[in-house]
Amino acid sequence: MTTRAPARVVVVGNGIAGLTAADTLREAGFDGELTVVGDEPHPAYSRPALSKALLLDEDDLASHELPPAGHGATELLGVRATGLDVDRRRVTLDDGTQLPYDRLVLATGSRARRLSGLPGELTLRGLDDALSLRGRLAAAPSVVVVGGGPLGMEIASGCRAAGCEVTLVSQGVPLVLQLGPYLAGVFAEAARKHGLTVLETAAARIEGHGANARVVLDEGTVLEADVVLTAAGDIPNTEWLAGSGLTAKGAVPVDSRGLVRPDVAAVGDLAAFPTAHGVRRVPLWSSAIEQAKVAARALLRGDEAPPLDFQPYFWTEQFGLSLKAVGHLPAEGEPEYVDGAPGGGPALMRWPHQDGTADAVALNYRTAIPRLRRMTRATA
Repeated sequence: MTTRAPARVVVVGNGIAGLTAADTLREAGFDGELTVVGDEPHPAYSRPALSKALLLDEDDLASHELPPAGHGATELLGVRATGLDVDRRRVTLDDGTQLPYDRLVLATGSRARRLSGLPGELTLRGLDDALSLRGRLAAAPSVVVVGGGPLGMEIASGCRAAGCEVTLVSQGVPLVLQLGPYLAGVFAEAARKHGLTVLETAAARIEGHGANARVVLDEGTVLEADVVLTAAGDIPNTEWLAGSGLTAKGAVPVDSRGLVRPDVAAVGDLAAFPTAHGVRRVPLWSSAIEQAKVAARALLRGDEAPPLDFQPYFWTEQFGLSLKAVGHLPAEGEPEYVDGAPGGGPALMRWPHQDGTADAVALNYRTAIPRLRRMTRATA
């Protein structure tokens, strides 16, 4: 069924999900009143660059910048949404303003999960976090990073490149939960060669007073450093939706088109959508973009819009390695080498499945993403 054309659309969130939704609405023919609300004062920027190029290149202060938005929306930046009335179709802002809408996009993303309330515990989630950390790295401080996922490892890599002594605290082998044991081993070897100290421990906590923070390991060992930074996952920003009836288990569940209800879409890190492995959040840059494109069209066209056909794409750069992956990681067992060979050199790898499909990875290998996607398809 085709929905009636809306006159007013409000997009709450100015990250890549909100930006893509606004752009797609215009591309799909929406010419009405469009308002974008963002709690940061900055225009939309590339969040992945914050832990990669922005920390690594002393002369580069623009790697996070995106092209200027072309959607022509009214942008309310530095303003936070505090409430939603789905019956009256009103979004309430922290300055008391109420924004009426015919269609609404929820794209408020997520925030860093903290291990304490201490100001001495740093996190890297936004542009201001990255610029502050970049400034501190100029003095080559000692650093402890808590968290062995991609973000923690990328931060550790950037700190080592800045000349810092870095200790990484990880619950188990770094990256094993995200990449699988084979690829995690490749990255662990590269990290060691670059001088990273890795401590595998069951748990860690942050203690201290005020701006002074230290890491206490499960067995009682205390780690002190000039900079203590945690990368312990994220928490969806859904508190402002309390009472709306749209949230479940800390996220906003949506259908295959990204809709919570016919007039409300949710996209990006706060949305849980149907995948081959169940309804779940997939907090990846590429996921946010694909969700937003589908949901924006569904808000305008309803069931006539195509559903999301999502295939995960992930990349990371750290310790001299660049990885691009298409498929559902972590990958188990050893790969088939399509090109290259073991040893950390340029390589194309596949992890085949029983149905003929595969996960595909390029390691230090210059290749286009479409080729990786073709490598994941079922073979005859």
